[in-house]
Amino acid sequence: MFNHMVEQFAHLDAVFHALADPTRRAMLGHLAERELTIGELATPFSMSFAGASKHVRVLEHAGLVTRTIRGRTHLCRLQAARLAEADAWLRRYERFWNDRLDSLEALLRAEDEAQAKKK
Repeated sequence: MFNHMVEQFAHLDAVFHALADPTRRAMLGHLAERELTIGELATPFSMSFAGASKHVRVLEHAGLVTRTIRGRTHLCRLQAARLAEADAWLRRYERFWNDRLDSLEALLRAEDEAQAKKK
């Protein structure tokens, strides 16, 4: 059981590492629209094929992207399943955020009511 959890978290580490970079997040955003070549992924960032390929390798390692090679063309496709796993992990903590936001809302309302009574 514990080993399974460690493996699961190791994979999440790779996903969150990949998502930590704004260039890779933007690349995923572009791939959410359609499959793209590495050259097409590089263009908005004015980076070389080699630079874009390094980012794609990180995304591949995290399981967020698959690459198909056709001749000299490297076609990349989003793999959303890993994003869904990260989302599921984050949702475990959603109730804590909601509780905190509910508390903040109550405090702000009480402050607004106290200010209204002073006027």
